[in-house]
Amino acid sequence: MQHDIKFAYLDISESIANLKRFLKYRDNFEEFDEIKKAGRVGLPCIVIDDGERILFDYREILKATEK
Repeated sequence: MQHDIKFAYLDISESIANLKRFLKYRDNFEEFDEIKKAGRVGLPCIVIDDGERILFDYREILKATEK
């Protein structure tokens, strides 16, 4: 099954700019609160529409896009 999902892959170890982009979400979105309390980083994650929704399990987005 193919889902034709458009995405941009960012490797946070590739540049400081990518790391800062991730940290902006991690530091400012409540979706990360439980993850931080558990001492986890929060990766991998999928950010939809500039933070409208943040997912930590790719299967959630696959379910949402099934036709």
